[in-house]
Amino acid sequence: MPLPMEQTTAPEKVCFILNPKSGVKSNTSVPGLIAEHLDITRWNPEILLTQRAGHATELARQAASEGARLVVAVGGDGTVNEVARALKGTSSALGILPKGSGNGLARHLGIPLALPQAIALLNQPSFHHIDSCTINGHPFFCTAGIGFDGLVSSVFAKSTKRGLSSYIQLVVREFRNFQSEEATVHINGRELTSEFFVVAFGNASQYGNNAYIAPMANIQDGLMDVCLIRHVGIAEAIQLGYGLLTKQLAHSSLAEFHTCSTVRVQSKEPQYFHADGEFIGQATQFEVQMFPKSLEVVASL
Repeated sequence: MPLPMEQTTAPEKVCFILNPKSGVKSNTSVPGLIAEHLDITRWNPEILLTQRAGHATELARQAASEGARLVVAVGGDGTVNEVARALKGTSSALGILPKGSGNGLARHLGIPLALPQAIALLNQPSFHHIDSCTINGHPFFCTAGIGFDGLVSSVFAKSTKRGLSSYIQLVVREFRNFQSEEATVHINGRELTSEFFVVAFGNASQYGNNAYIAPMANIQDGLMDVCLIRHVGIAEAIQLGYGLLTKQLAHSSLAEFHTCSTVRVQSKEPQYFHADGEFIGQATQFEVQMFPKSLEVVASL
């Protein structure tokens, strides 16, 4: 009598989208690490390199249309954003191999920063649905902001230097000349008018590098955390920096927090703004919206 055949499941397709310019680390070892650590009985891998801004979105959209169960962004928050925006509302999940200078979303999702461990997480994936947001139609998954952090993102985009120390130097330099602008924030039926240093929107809790702008943010609750910081001087800026790095900003008199699903901001003068650390431009009208549970991810939540 013949023995029953074992039921085997074919490996599912995973597409790795790698930005060769992300972060401060070399990308030369990534394909080798994938070959060494990825479970090929679980996954059938494909590795694609981005060639220009926006290319990751095109590659991710194609991978999703071809039935990839998992599309992995290999890079920083900019690359993650490009990949994630293509996967919203699809049956493909987002994975992250963090290689940026900040890695804000990866940190919030509990993804290891060491690549072998991040690949190991993909081998035994835990799938979750998370919220996403848009600012003036531009998707973000971690944070967005108007004011000083928007200005910093515009200057950082032009810089050839990466890493935390370069970023801190840039922040200190730009702070000396920054002038807060008056704006009106329309939130939860209220109008709040002031000169704002920063108006930040947190889907996740941090900018990156464990700088927590919205330490109470829950990426699965259908609400964004809005952080309002009015004009600050040198002493307040030092206190602000300490609050960001110690998760104590929510207990500081410098910041005011609100939760909502939509918010509008109006200002007389054009203000810089960013989405996931990537500079978008300047505007006087801002519309920020929440889209609950709109993206599937592999995470350790």
